[in-house]
Amino acid sequence: MSTILVIGAGGVSSVAVHKMAMNTEIFSDIHLASRTKSKCDSIAESVKARTGQGVSTYAIDAEEVPAMVNLIRKVQPSLVVNLALPYQDLPIMDACLEAGVSYLDTANYEPKDEAKFEYHWQWAYHDRFKDAGLMALLGSGFDPGVTSVFTMWLKKHKLKTIRQLDILDCNGGDHGQAFATNFNPEINIREVTAAARHWENGEFIETPALGTKVEFDFEAVGTKNMYMMYHEELESLSKFIPELERGRFWMTFGDEYIKHLTVLQNVGMTGIDPIKYQGKEIIPLQFLAAVLPKPETLGETTKGKTNIGVIATGESLDGSGEKTFYINNICDHEDAYEETGNQAVSYTTGVPAMIGSAMMLTSKWSGDGVFNMEQLDPDPFMDMLSAHGLPWNVKELDGPVEF
Repeated sequence: MSTILVIGAGGVSSVAVHKMAMNTEIFSDIHLASRTKSKCDSIAESVKARTGQGVSTYAIDAEEVPAMVNLIRKVQPSLVVNLALPYQDLPIMDACLEAGVSYLDTANYEPKDEAKFEYHWQWAYHDRFKDAGLMALLGSGFDPGVTSVFTMWLKKHKLKTIRQLDILDCNGGDHGQAFATNFNPEINIREVTAAARHWENGEFIETPALGTKVEFDFEAVGTKNMYMMYHEELESLSKFIPELERGRFWMTFGDEYIKHLTVLQNVGMTGIDPIKYQGKEIIPLQFLAAVLPKPETLGETTKGKTNIGVIATGESLDGSGEKTFYINNICDHEDAYEETGNQAVSYTTGVPAMIGSAMMLTSKWSGDGVFNMEQLDPDPFMDMLSAHGLPWNVKELDGPVEF
């Protein structure tokens, strides 16, 4: 039984805290903090109504390290779970080091002034966490997170090597809005509008954003257009699977989303450089994020399913030659909302955040230093996925999928 401090009060945080409250044998004392305490209070009220468990709430600016240190020392958690914005990863890690507590997040660090997300900033903390006898777990969401665990489960149980890897993220849900994002609008749009990169023959190849589109028939969703993008797990997977020849990440987007995004780009609303407006500096993308629907409000109207997984090709463990496997999860938006009050995109990230936390608190995953999901035993994590709302399926395909 452990005390835990969660930072951030969006949809992912809401799911994670609800699921923690459903597992009191691991999470006995839950604390939740964000810049806006009323958001924490709203989550706490929902958790109380759904589970009967109490959640303590606080206001905090996660970029203010001294304030974070004071809060950590007040709460005395066994683990700090960072479900805030990626810009805040490093200050929260600094606070954890100063206060002497382990750390977990779901997305790697990204500087505010550049749409560039890479692990090297956080990997540089390895020796500091190791010397302090603390553990930092990076990317315990779905992608990154579960997709990396899926990959390493295949390598442990099905494939001796992985030559090609494709990560496929399909959201087949319909929220009824003309334009909205299913997770933080600022982060979502920065990701989607960044140049695509994929791993091939020992290096990253860059191509224009949304420049490569293919159709794929997703089980329980249907045929969707998916676009090749860059996503941070490609960086860690190419590091921890040295034999990988090609790794790609794909995400589906509807035609209406692409149309609206193109117009917003053309008129400058996705820019991250400050502009002057009525004597004040504003950042267009932050203003856009402020006027778009909040992802945590979309759960009640979202219908349909997500289908996220990986297709891996490599040398079979049984010595029978090259094989291809597809491992995935299908999640229903309405089921996710009924359980936690949040749509499936938040659910598929919040549940793995809870599971990664449980892995650390129960010492099924342990170590001193900074770790990615690929470095840890996939089996106990996979067992919890099936038991806590994200069942998975694996099947052998006839051969490599070329697209």
